[in-house]
Amino acid sequence: MNYEMVIGMEVHVELKAESKVWCGCSTVFGSPPNTQTCPVCLGLPGSLPVLNRKALDHTIMVGLALGCTISSFSKFDRKNYFYPDLPKNYQISQYDKPFTFNGKLPILIDGKRRDIRIRRAHLEEDTGKLIHLEDGTSGIDYNRSGVPLLEIVTEPDMRSPEEAAQYLTRLKNLLEYLEVSDCNMEEGSMRCEANVSVRKAGEDLREYVEIKNVASINGVKKAMEFEYERQVKLWESGGTLHRETRRWDPDNQKTSVMRSKEAAHDYRYFPDPDLVPTIISKEWIEEIRARIPELPFDRQMRYMEDFGLSEYDSGVLTLDKPVAEYYDECLKLYDNYKGICNWLTGDIMAYMNANKLSISDIKITPKMLTDMVRLVDSDKISSKIGKMLVDEMLANGGDPGIIVEKKGWIQISDEGAIDKIVEKILASNPDHIETYKSGKTKVIAWLVGQVMKESKGKANPKIANQKIREKLDEQ
Repeated sequence: MNYEMVIGMEVHVELKAESKVWCGCSTVFGSPPNTQTCPVCLGLPGSLPVLNRKALDHTIMVGLALGCTISSFSKFDRKNYFYPDLPKNYQISQYDKPFTFNGKLPILIDGKRRDIRIRRAHLEEDTGKLIHLEDGTSGIDYNRSGVPLLEIVTEPDMRSPEEAAQYLTRLKNLLEYLEVSDCNMEEGSMRCEANVSVRKAGEDLREYVEIKNVASINGVKKAMEFEYERQVKLWESGGTLHRETRRWDPDNQKTSVMRSKEAAHDYRYFPDPDLVPTIISKEWIEEIRARIPELPFDRQMRYMEDFGLSEYDSGVLTLDKPVAEYYDECLKLYDNYKGICNWLTGDIMAYMNANKLSISDIKITPKMLTDMVRLVDSDKISSKIGKMLVDEMLANGGDPGIIVEKKGWIQISDEGAIDKIVEKILASNPDHIETYKSGKTKVIAWLVGQVMKESKGKANPKIANQKIREKLDEQ
């Protein structure tokens, strides 16, 4: 089937701010329904909105990080529609003069850079939340109404579920680096909608559907995989695709129709008369630009180019800003780039994931980790003992040098001592000697394993390997 997907994304991100975008109500998540409201966010007559400066700062910062043009003149508009979660019967949003536009977000696909174009990123207010109760009735919680919301819209540049998932992962990554949102998809602070179309390669864009109700990046990938198969079957059977909004059903792993979307909504946008236009000076922009940290894609490229790390390793390290900063601290103390990366992304991150911990929660400091790697690199301990040492430090902390001394974990590098262990192992396994003589040299790895077992992991595996080969060749 010579078909390709065409995907565009709309991502809504709740911005970090102590108060809502137009009023002083708290934005804390999880409070009892309708306890964080006031006349402004309830849309009561006579109430007037006042723009939250921090929300606008965050919007400009995201725009700069995405390489967008920042408007020197912008305004807010009323987007008019009727729905129970919208108390004013309009949403304060932006239409023709967004704060930021024409940007891009770079991603890596099989080692090749792809730039996903950003059409616009504009500031608006979130709506309330419908709550469907067990008795069949519904209620509305307006605590979320008026929370600052950034809508980031791409061009239809993605061509596969993998690219879409990578885009969302890297966008979430960037927003977390900037510390403008917690991007918690389970709590709804990051929500995405996808416009998905399938066409034959080289064709013009065909009709598309909009997918909603996706609560995870993996869910986005699964929804698009299903939608690809569904649309291909539809076109192959001579059917017609209708523009519609579809819901992702994670339980049944399929999309289903929510509502028809045959024509574009007429939202009757017009400038909000209660809010004056916003003038953004060059000085304001440059002050915000100076606060932008090294971004995750740039950091990943640095790790690959300067340290020779793979796309995978550098991607894992840069996915979480505190982990990347921990890694950078380690490199200030010791320059075994790959060795430190392996221990950090392997045993340590496995422990963090299993126990739902962040890098700041673990008991191993950068100095402790680099001291441990030095012990392995200098052959004072084996890699096997290194794993035991990491486990001990994760559980109890402590200086790695003192721990190996107390526990007697110093590696045996005395050739005479290892020679005796090798002789014992070979004497106990004459059949393996014959196996080696028959040309099956892989048996050496098994014999080295027996030496390590006999020495309780303390024998130098390189010397053990050498001694075994020498003695087998003498037979």
